[in-house]
Amino acid sequence: MAGKNQHIVPHGKSWAVRGENNGRATSLHSTQAEAAAAARDIAINQRSEVVVHRPNGQIRDKNSYGNDPYPPKG
Repeated sequence: MAGKNQHIVPHGKSWAVRGENNGRATSLHSTQAEAAAAARDIAINQRSEVVVHRPNGQIRDKNSYGNDPYPPKG
């Protein structure tokens, strides 16, 4: 079973890694790149997805580290 997707979201003047549907941040980072590296490590461990948000909250990018079917459906 895959773990929770990890979201990289703005947190004041810093960036947070937050598990999907979690109220609290897993970790705080001064740059989005540092948060992305931390989220990637968690997602690889949990075989889940990283969702990167823009400063306005809009989704910018998604990367999957789980067991993706190939070829994709649809």
